[in-house]
Amino acid sequence: MPIDSGDTVQVPAGSWTFDVSIGGPEHGVPVLLLHGFPQTEECFDPVRERLHEAGLRTIAPRQRGYSPGVRPVGVDQYTMKLLAEDAARILDALEVPYTHVVGHGLGATVAWHFAATYPLRAMSLTAVSFGHPSAFGDALANDQDQRQRSRYLELFLRSGDAEKALLANDARTLLATAPGGGIEALTDETTLTAALHWYRANLVSGGEGLDCPVIEVPTTLVWGTRDAIAGPAQAKGTAHYLRADYRLSEVPDGDHWLPVRAPAALASEIALRTLRN
Repeated sequence: MPIDSGDTVQVPAGSWTFDVSIGGPEHGVPVLLLHGFPQTEECFDPVRERLHEAGLRTIAPRQRGYSPGVRPVGVDQYTMKLLAEDAARILDALEVPYTHVVGHGLGATVAWHFAATYPLRAMSLTAVSFGHPSAFGDALANDQDQRQRSRYLELFLRSGDAEKALLANDARTLLATAPGGGIEALTDETTLTAALHWYRANLVSGGEGLDCPVIEVPTTLVWGTRDAIAGPAQAKGTAHYLRADYRLSEVPDGDHWLPVRAPAALASEIALRTLRN
């Protein structure tokens, strides 16, 4: 499926159709960018500009639940297995056999699972904010600080209650959770419910989101030292789940929203990782 640089296109992948933003040099090395909650692929726009200048070609899908053409009904339709499989099918449709992979927040969790499931297709992994899912699970189980940071999950896992709270008063609470990056798309209740299903499918007891194999792909974790959501225990514990070249890059005074608030630093780390691999 040939794509011109700068296009936003509808990409058929299996029985679904994804909105995907493509940019950068036509023959540039591909970089797959996976957004998290509550932003869309637009959160990467400031990063993509810098990656294009570095000669990289970016592929930024609006993922399952966020794309209008991929909004199945039912919590079980939003597992990490399916989300990682979506990424692989998008690459298949675009005739991209392998790529560098970047994910932010819950999109980083998808990226970790992609690297674990398709290691030969992942040239490298740059995870942003969220470390290895099993390290995050360890922190939730053993670190009071991380449990405190993750208290928002108590609301997000309650179907109906979360939507009502986040959309009250013209979605004031939702819009205050993140700095732009396409968050307005989630003011539609159907879209918001689908996005919240990522949590409900993967982070409840017995969910697969925090059960991830050891990674054998060269990896960088970019983590802001003032991240209010993802704490230091999960960041520092990630090294235990790597059997490949690994680097933890701390962004001084960086918060959780690094693609929007620290795009230059993040783009530099992504470019450095692609050059090393």
